[in-house]
Amino acid sequence: MAKAPENTFLTDVQTLRERARKSIEQGALTPAYQGNVKTAIDLLQTVVATELVCVLRYTMHSISVEGITSESVAAEFATHAKEERAHMMWAAERIDQLGGIPNLSPEGLATRSASEYGQGGNLVEMVRQNLVAERLVIEHYRELIRYFADHDPTTRIMLEKILAEEEEHATDMHDLLVAHEGKPFLS
Repeated sequence: MAKAPENTFLTDVQTLRERARKSIEQGALTPAYQGNVKTAIDLLQTVVATELVCVLRYTMHSISVEGITSESVAAEFATHAKEERAHMMWAAERIDQLGGIPNLSPEGLATRSASEYGQGGNLVEMVRQNLVAERLVIEHYRELIRYFADHDPTTRIMLEKILAEEEEHATDMHDLLVAHEGKPFLS
């Protein structure tokens, strides 16, 4: 009778138990982690800063938008600010899991962020600023997802979840532009 092939990639339970008891001061970070912890934390610091800048921009826009449809647009901006804050918290919590301290300092925030704060302006200008920011973040996060790949699946999955919401935000901003300018950009 043929012997079934062994799954050499699986570690026996006894070995896993021994490993789990060692280096418990490292929390969730186990010897099986294949990424570079310092690089992962540094990259996640940019995510924290980027999301925080997005929270501030959307909040400012939700307060200062004016016009006949400003109430519904302000509500959309406020919803996006809330979702961007959740993204920032996920990235900050992941930094903590990796043994780092999330950098929430306002000092140097703009230089740590991939996106820009933007400015006020009329409703269409604000929507454009947010669409540009969302498109930038989408590209940045796609690059990060490729970087983390299978070396850090937890971070990759978190970024994929954020990316999906950022794509929804970009679609919302595009739809608002179409509604206010009357011409679709997408074919």
